[in-house]
Amino acid sequence: MSFEKAKAYLEEKGMGDRVKTFDVSSATVELAAKAVGCEPERIAKTLSFLVGEKAVLIVAAGDAKIDNHKYKETFHTKAKMLTPEQVTDLVGHQIGGVCPFGVNDGVEVYLDESLKRFEVVYPACGSANSAVELTVSELEACSGFTRWVDVCKGWQENA
Repeated sequence: MSFEKAKAYLEEKGMGDRVKTFDVSSATVELAAKAVGCEPERIAKTLSFLVGEKAVLIVAAGDAKIDNHKYKETFHTKAKMLTPEQVTDLVGHQIGGVCPFGVNDGVEVYLDESLKRFEVVYPACGSANSAVELTVSELEACSGFTRWVDVCKGWQENA
């Protein structure tokens, strides 16, 4: 169901034809990079956190890791990832297919600076065997993002 919801959302934005499905899993950065045929850092992974009582999604490059200090400075709370059940209930997607497309109302989406070094990135599309090819500008337009943030580390070595 979440694949259909995400794809329908992207179709409304004129990007439905960019969605790819695979016969293999794309549930992790490494598997997605293999399925897509790109470098792992170009996979735009979507990380799910709880801020107060609401879900927050951070879309970051595949080689980026959350920097707890930067996260706390930005969101004024400790980084607390959602449990798989919370992801399904609060976000509307399941682990392995979480993306910023077709999410539940009230979910805030943030794009991490680690993505800005690429022209094209590949976020999931609501399932553990899908991706969508988007420019960073198209990701901005399609994600309904709140704002850009700088909450990751570890990617600057590959910049």
